[in-house]
Amino acid sequence: MKLLINEAPLQIIPSLAVQVGLNEAILLQQLHFRSLISQNHRSGYRWVYKTYDEWKTEEFPFWSVDTIKRTIRKLEKIGIIISTAEYNHMKMDKTKWYRIDYSSLHDLTLQNAPTAIANSAQDEMQIAPTLQGDLPSAITKEIKSIKKYTVENDPGVVSVIDYLNEKAQKDFQTTSKPTERLVKARYREGYNLEDFKKVIDWKVREWLNDPHWQKYLRPSTLFNATHFENYLEETRGGKIEESSSPKSFELDFSKGEVDV
Repeated sequence: MKLLINEAPLQIIPSLAVQVGLNEAILLQQLHFRSLISQNHRSGYRWVYKTYDEWKTEEFPFWSVDTIKRTIRKLEKIGIIISTAEYNHMKMDKTKWYRIDYSSLHDLTLQNAPTAIANSAQDEMQIAPTLQGDLPSAITKEIKSIKKYTVENDPGVVSVIDYLNEKAQKDFQTTSKPTERLVKARYREGYNLEDFKKVIDWKVREWLNDPHWQKYLRPSTLFNATHFENYLEETRGGKIEESSSPKSFELDFSKGEVDV
């Protein structure tokens, strides 16, 4: 019975198929899977970069290219898939970069179904652990990578830290508990991802090329409770002088103290 599970299975959530269509649900789930292990970080998001032919040969050999195009275009039209070619190095390269707009997906399911489908990576990803021992090693490695990501990373924290790493040329870990507490605390105060990006962009522009101040392009400085609001206010034109020196609010994580 070699046609039964001995390779990575395609996942599908029936309630999602009811909302967006069977083909669309299959493609969305696979895009979600690929996004979780993607190393393509742009503008605070993880993207999947594929041509239509690559979608067919690598993901959906049972579909025609035309079927894949129709499916993707439908999801683009209703706003669940965001696509762009702006990250390509050559203008003549029209290959698209894809990501899921989880907020739009969540809103759609809230409107059309009595039970909403959770938009978090942890709730959406459904992998049967009993199958792992029968899967090829490469597939098992990917599944373990996804489990690590979904258990340890909060999507809101990941978006902020990925954006900081990209803009400040750093390598901060999204799994750092002090960093996670700082970011989540600012979210709880009502700030959003765009506010984080404004602060990051502002301080990167001010500090990145300064050998002394560059070291302060870090979560413990930028997202500190006392100074995050000041930095955000600076971006609006009301620069606050007392926040110009981050030396006065060094955080000592060794004592387990974080000003959130």
